[in-house]
Amino acid sequence: MKVLLTGGKGMLGRTLCRQLTAFEVIATDLPEADITDRSSFDLLLQQHRPDVVIHCAAMTAVDRCESEIDLAYRINASGTENVAYACQKHRIRLIAISTDYVFAGDSDRPYHEFDPADGGHTIYGKSKFAGEEAVRKLCPDHLICRISWLYGPGGPSFVHTMMQLADGTRPFLKVVDDQIGNPTSTLAVARHLQKLLLRPDLTGTFHLTCEGESSWANFAQEIFKIARINQPVIPCTTAEFPRPAPRPANSRLEKRQLKLHGLEPMPHWQDALKEFMRQEFNC
Repeated sequence: MKVLLTGGKGMLGRTLCRQLTAFEVIATDLPEADITDRSSFDLLLQQHRPDVVIHCAAMTAVDRCESEIDLAYRINASGTENVAYACQKHRIRLIAISTDYVFAGDSDRPYHEFDPADGGHTIYGKSKFAGEEAVRKLCPDHLICRISWLYGPGGPSFVHTMMQLADGTRPFLKVVDDQIGNPTSTLAVARHLQKLLLRPDLTGTFHLTCEGESSWANFAQEIFKIARINQPVIPCTTAEFPRPAPRPANSRLEKRQLKLHGLEPMPHWQDALKEFMRQEFNC
């Protein structure tokens, strides 16, 4: 099976290149693959003729999306529309990567795949949701896979930031404790995407975050525990770190579709983190 990646230079794209060894993987990114140019992306698919496109390319700088609104929609909405259009035209299966930010983040429980989404309260979330809707409209043979709180080899990620900050020069780190989510390894996502690649009968939306939940403060404490670093963490509120884009208080995603289709559950976030820390930092 031939798999073409958009966003192949990104953190998830790089992991997929290393992990999908059972497939012929074609990693593309700028400048050779410009998803905002419909005709050039169409020509790219004609050239490589993949069986599946995994669409990772996106503008993921959440705060930057708030100030560069047109660019966010051009990449996340129109760009994804171009990918979906080309995949349908050439009868190529599409796996589009999306985000928990499509939800408002104010629910008192994890969001499952059948909960209504509208893009939440950020330009990033709204532009990504517009991309999801384009995929649903234009390319019936699709999977939309939502992920969140992602970290992976090479970063950049929360894990890498915490490890850099814990250099012994700071008596404590203040970390937000009133946002809850599912810390998720790109390694775990890649393994489940491989399983989904082998199930051409599946369509629709799937959540692919690790099991279990954590606040950012608890996440940081677990990182330092695994790394055996004595770095005190002081929990704080979101209000103490104002950002241009509001962060959802609840980023938890329930993996209902995996259960319904009898697929293996995602690993627990603490187990996935231990594996990653061992590989990335020799912990």
